[in-house]
Amino acid sequence: MFKSLMLVLSLVAILCGCGATVDWDYPRAPSLAFAEPQTTTVGALFQVAADKHAGKSGFGLIEEGSRAFTSRLAMADLAEQTLDAQYFIWDVDTTGRIMAERLIRAADRGVRVRLLLDDHYQTEEIDNGIAALDAHPHIEVRFFNPIQNRRWRTLSFLSEFGRVNHRMHNKLFVMDNAVAIAGGRNIADTYFGVRPDHNFRDLDMVMAGPVVRDLSASFDLFWNSEWAIPVAAVVDKRASQDDFLALKARLADKIATAGYPYPVDERIADLRGRLSEIKDAFIWAPGRVLVENPARVNADDGGQIMREALLRRIAEAKHEVLIESPYFILLDPGIEEIRKLTARGVKVRVLTNSAATNDQMAAHAGYANTREELLDAGVQLYELRPDSNMKREWSIAAGKSRAALHAKAMVFDRETTFIGSFNLDPRSRAINTEIGIMIDSPILAGRLAAFMDDGVLPGSAYHLTLDQNDELQWTAVTDRPEATFDTDPETGTWQRFVIDVLGLLPIEEQL
Repeated sequence: MFKSLMLVLSLVAILCGCGATVDWDYPRAPSLAFAEPQTTTVGALFQVAADKHAGKSGFGLIEEGSRAFTSRLAMADLAEQTLDAQYFIWDVDTTGRIMAERLIRAADRGVRVRLLLDDHYQTEEIDNGIAALDAHPHIEVRFFNPIQNRRWRTLSFLSEFGRVNHRMHNKLFVMDNAVAIAGGRNIADTYFGVRPDHNFRDLDMVMAGPVVRDLSASFDLFWNSEWAIPVAAVVDKRASQDDFLALKARLADKIATAGYPYPVDERIADLRGRLSEIKDAFIWAPGRVLVENPARVNADDGGQIMREALLRRIAEAKHEVLIESPYFILLDPGIEEIRKLTARGVKVRVLTNSAATNDQMAAHAGYANTREELLDAGVQLYELRPDSNMKREWSIAAGKSRAALHAKAMVFDRETTFIGSFNLDPRSRAINTEIGIMIDSPILAGRLAAFMDDGVLPGSAYHLTLDQNDELQWTAVTDRPEATFDTDPETGTWQRFVIDVLGLLPIEEQL
């Protein structure tokens, strides 16, 4: 047994020494966000509004996938100085290609583009495409905490697990340091309601005013950290201008042949024409950015900023805490905090994924282990239905697809809101980096609460309760009489078996 283990470890060491590897000493110049956003056209427009609301920032909810996508494209088209994009996932699908092409258009106009991507989902082929993008003189791309060996990624991941297990889960898009979008959405078809098979219920926040400077500062913190590595440091050969031109041509060809389910350019033109109207519709309120430090890559360095801030606000709740989280895995201390809330009369309502909508079976297994305890602690618990009737609101392409929940939001006493990348699970709490915004505004809280109220309607979600034998049951009202289930709805025997087996593994801290 020992000899076999040593043989495997030796093989890992040999393979991880082959192929393209990261040059951690590759030279990189520090850079900072644009210092004078008020001198740009859009920056000046929103600065006029900010001056009328001293100390406050402007906020707007983005619920629909189509608006979330076209808002980002409009920002890319309107940028005059800088675009900063920071994402956990940027897929090579139609959405990802269109967004990349708009970044190129901006760079062609002289806009400085900084793109910071987590490295967890990259491949050697994607490395080369991103390197070609980086060859543009006004575009710079960096990978956060890259896996050392690019050819033998899985083995490399296992051999350096302690470091690469810490991922950058942030999602942020900033234009000219004047307008920003942050929230739950990565850059991929499934986040914007355009896949025929699978789409997410998600949320973003668009912002202007002082909070944007704080978001830019968070981007700079990550961009200039030791863990943000230039793409040229992870590929065998630096891309040339010819490589960039070939990439640009491929993007144009694939975008032209793929099509998109709604008229992108028409909607962007509409957004441009309504900038003053959009500015006037903003809710101006005190807001603050919560962001984990990239030092988290060093095991537990950097603290738990998000968790501590949320725990403080939860402890202050007087009447109600509303939660939406795709992965909802509370360990014993978290469940005890919930029990304390409900014991003093605070309503705690949670919407999370069902077994039929969750895209991570291990995460669902960790959550499933706690459902009875959560109900016993007084939680009003709901799980999203795969046939949720909310899909028609996401986009014209989402109607027949399978629904899934990806929004990460909380409302406290219908006075304070929290939106960001933070899942209520151990991984977000202590392993990944995250970003979020806490806003004190009853008006905004009321709008977000209305969105969340829709999410727990019978046509949208199953309501979980315990029957007279303390066994789980799921209730939903459909076009038929009220339906009750005693096993996870819309799942098969094999899926439930796998979830049960995964639930036996001692991996809760990694979920």
